Amino acid sequence: MMKLITIPTRDGMVDNHFGHCAYYTVVTLDEKNQTVKQERLDSPEGCGCKSNIASVMQDMGVTLMLAGNMGMGAYNKLSAHGIEVIRGCHGKTDDVLKAFLNGELKDSLESCDHHDCKNHEEKHLYFVPTSGK
Repeated sequence: MMKLITIPTRDGMVDNHFGHCAYYTVVTLDEKNQTVKQERLDSPEGCGCKSNIASVMQDMGVTLMLAGNMGMGAYNKLSAHGIEVIRGCHGKTDDVLKAFLNGELKDSLESCDHHDCKNHEEKHLYFVPTSGK
């Protein structure tokens, strides 16, 4: 069974806020968690958390999002569409995907409590756990 994972992306990096990303990197994994395909899904204009992006992803078969951060409204909307969210990711999308596949990511359980995230990067600190290798 194939698995689809999406990552809010800006310039090849995990975007620190789901609702304002430039696009989504959609990764298709096979039964052995090997990448079969990687594609770009353009984000809707305006704020993604107020768009239909959750239903679009659900229709595509996306079951997991590796995200920087998002508000509870967006988190709940994605969850209602069957998309599990791991928040607190940071770095290159390929590195975040690798960390997930290695079992190194856990949901930060943090969410934005504000909608204006112009200075978002200054207000939240994200990291990708490393195995020390």
